[in-house]
Amino acid sequence: MTPKPLQPTLAALSERLRELHRTTAQTPLFNPVFQLSLDLSRQLESGMTSIADLAGLVDELEAKSLESRASRLRCLVEPSASSRRLAELADASGNFDAFRRFWERPHLHAVFTAHPTFLLTPGQSQAVAQSAVTGDPIAPGTGSERPDITLAYEHECAMAAIGRAQDARDRIVAEVFRQASEAWPERWQELAPLPFRFASWVGYDMDGRTDIKWYTSIAFRLSEKAERLSRYAASLEAIDGAHPLIPTLRTAGDLAAASAAEFGGDLSDPADLSAAADRLTEGGEARLLSLTPLVAQLEEGARTAQTGKAIALRTLAAAMRADGLGMGWIHFRVNAKQLHNAIRQRLGDAHDIDLGSRGAVAALRDLVDAAEPISANFASLAVESSTAVRQFLAMAQILKHVDADAPIRMLVAECEQPSTVLAALFFAKRFGIDGKVDVSPLFETETALEHGGRFLDQLLAEEAYRSYARKRGRVAIQTGFSDAGRFVGQIPASLAIERLQGRLAEAMANNGMTDVAALVFDTHGEGMGRGAHPSSFEDRLEWPLSPWAQRRFARAGIALEPEASFQGGDGYLFFGTPELALATLTRIVQFSPAHTDTDAPVDPFYRRTDLSLDFYRAIKEHQRDHLESRTYSRAITAFGLGLLNETGSRKSRRQSDIAADRDMSLRQIRAIPHNAILQQLGYPVNIIAGVGSAAEGNMEDIAALIGESARGQQIMRLVRASNALASIKTVAAYGELFNSAYWASRPYRGTEDHLGEACEALAEYLISDDRNGVFRRLASRLRVDALKLHRLFDLVPDEDPHPEREGVRRMIGVLQAVRLALLQHIFLKAVSVPAFSRANDISRHDVLEMVFSLRIEDALAQLRRAYPTSFPRKGDFAMAEPGDYPPGQDEGYAAIRQQFIDPIDDAYALCLRISTSIANEFGAHG
Repeated sequence: MTPKPLQPTLAALSERLRELHRTTAQTPLFNPVFQLSLDLSRQLESGMTSIADLAGLVDELEAKSLESRASRLRCLVEPSASSRRLAELADASGNFDAFRRFWERPHLHAVFTAHPTFLLTPGQSQAVAQSAVTGDPIAPGTGSERPDITLAYEHECAMAAIGRAQDARDRIVAEVFRQASEAWPERWQELAPLPFRFASWVGYDMDGRTDIKWYTSIAFRLSEKAERLSRYAASLEAIDGAHPLIPTLRTAGDLAAASAAEFGGDLSDPADLSAAADRLTEGGEARLLSLTPLVAQLEEGARTAQTGKAIALRTLAAAMRADGLGMGWIHFRVNAKQLHNAIRQRLGDAHDIDLGSRGAVAALRDLVDAAEPISANFASLAVESSTAVRQFLAMAQILKHVDADAPIRMLVAECEQPSTVLAALFFAKRFGIDGKVDVSPLFETETALEHGGRFLDQLLAEEAYRSYARKRGRVAIQTGFSDAGRFVGQIPASLAIERLQGRLAEAMANNGMTDVAALVFDTHGEGMGRGAHPSSFEDRLEWPLSPWAQRRFARAGIALEPEASFQGGDGYLFFGTPELALATLTRIVQFSPAHTDTDAPVDPFYRRTDLSLDFYRAIKEHQRDHLESRTYSRAITAFGLGLLNETGSRKSRRQSDIAADRDMSLRQIRAIPHNAILQQLGYPVNIIAGVGSAAEGNMEDIAALIGESARGQQIMRLVRASNALASIKTVAAYGELFNSAYWASRPYRGTEDHLGEACEALAEYLISDDRNGVFRRLASRLRVDALKLHRLFDLVPDEDPHPEREGVRRMIGVLQAVRLALLQHIFLKAVSVPAFSRANDISRHDVLEMVFSLRIEDALAQLRRAYPTSFPRKGDFAMAEPGDYPPGQDEGYAAIRQQFIDPIDDAYALCLRISTSIANEFGAHG
């Protein structure tokens, strides 16, 4: 009996998928997702459904996924309640001193980073942000035009988000002043509110990239100065159009903008650099290198002004105090190896010493003690070859010629030994900026997290470091979820990070450092899989900096300066409109990680370490087994990066060697693409895997502990949210693409005779391909672990049920099925392309390998070279001599393009749009 044709609509396909799921009750190995893809594939290959029909379906699915993302954002920050929330938070009915303490210390330092997560187009981002505020539906096909994601584009997006964050902070500060002026009319002007600081590393992060010139960083900092001065001037003009500081701000802004334009060009010629540098450094007082006198003048004017104007002036002064002469503070970032290479040149005869040894620490201690400041200029930057030293020189020039007040962060990636920090201190002291630079080691790798406590004990025992930290007023560290979440797993990473944070509090107390603040920068993503909790904004804030860790600092009497990242296009959505920006900031104040209840009872999760530590270690071991498994590595890299859109200016390098695709290591894929591939394959392994197996053998006790523990329940909320979107059947379905038996059987009994030759070729080609077995083995392992997880779920009540998730799960299943059908279409078209002769060492076999690894752009480039449609024609030549050969030349290869090459291109474009939709349902890319 011929099945009824499927209409290419979400409703029809969802219903078909629901029907297919029933079959699994009778046939457990039946795969509904792959069967739906086969149904669609048959219609596509028979002509009953066209690529254009599927494009209309993808339009519908894409719009639904954008609405899903908007709805999730709306639920997290509740923009409709932000004004009421602000009024309640700024309530001044209590004690003045307590009010002052609450508002004069940042609730969070928000860092706008630019990891490769610019998944949405500008139009889609705007549509999501607006829908999150209004609840309006998003039209299919919205904002389809995708720009090139350059560093300049990322910087522009970061500055726009920070600008809206600044405006929202101004609203908060103004409301704080307003309510304080009513409650304490004689004292309110004593307040200096500083609820938030903002920062960015876009344009200053040199870890893992060589495409940022040193003068590019200078240009960005100058452009930020120009933009901020323009915003200050506009604010002041709105308060008092005749204020004498307006010309000062405008002139300094114009000078900064002119220098930004010069440094934004090509300064490789010494003459050009010398001219640009001279104009910047010889600008005189008009350049404005400090806002301190302007802040004092504004606050002095506020004392004699009417209350409304006084509040406005003090709000502007508060913004200046927070941001300085830029859109926010800036973070430079280098790798520990870059610092090691630079410091060895200063160690003389000991240049080959092990930098992890006691001898190296002693040598570096002497270097730091003996370091004397040395002057440098822009020529010093031009001739310096060391990346690390160049960063310190750039910071010195920024502090000297752009903003003398705002400190700069120096983030050190892969920092695993105290000597690395001492090396950074040496360079900071050597260039005279140790009083303005916060050196911040990053703890992210498994080794760094495991040995981080010992690292901190050793570092804080160094007098040179303690003296430096007191000079700066803080000890700064960075913890990250990139490599940690990839190689340890998200849950073990979060628990290891909080233990490290607790060890920092302990080390500071043991070394008499309770008189300085602890600045803890938690870098994490926005999407499920990279350190951002999806269930609530409170969970999002607490996941990387738990209440237990917060209380460790509070009970030791250490002021905590929490810092967190808002990453790329995903994180910027929280500041996508003025309403969202205000909602996000008020949410942060509501759950302020800088203020905690020191009297809260101890969570059983930390008291029953006999259970919780074993649970943590068992999950970590399970995750490690996956990562060391050839099966897991091969499955994750089966399609290379072909399931993902380009989402950042820092490219994830593809393999150029065809044979190397089969041996691609997980370490050749960065953390964000790794997490994104897990979402695209249908199962966030680095969140879910191991939780069920870790509870096995002690299931009841673990369940009881989780049920009594706030932290345990938070862990389970993350696991449940991930599991609600996960599908092991989908993982298995991707393996069926490489199942030789499937292709050999597909035209069986004459159902698809027109595909017989292509299916036979695919069946023969894939006999030796390992990917079908790889995906089956991975799915089997995930299934066994999932059975144990569901037994744990049965013992732990679901405190956050989401019945609507079943609909979301089915929509993801439809998206996956459509993409699998498109991939089958691509495979069939690729194997049907007529054979062509080897050219430039690329054969038809190589092109097919590219297609099966989803290196579609590379494959299409080779096919277009093999079958050109633009070439010299006989008619182009005016020849007197007649000639009949070659006949039919003008026809060229247009038919091959139309029948094979263009359909592959069109189908793959739809695949990438489906990738965006799946990422939206999971919450983000990465």
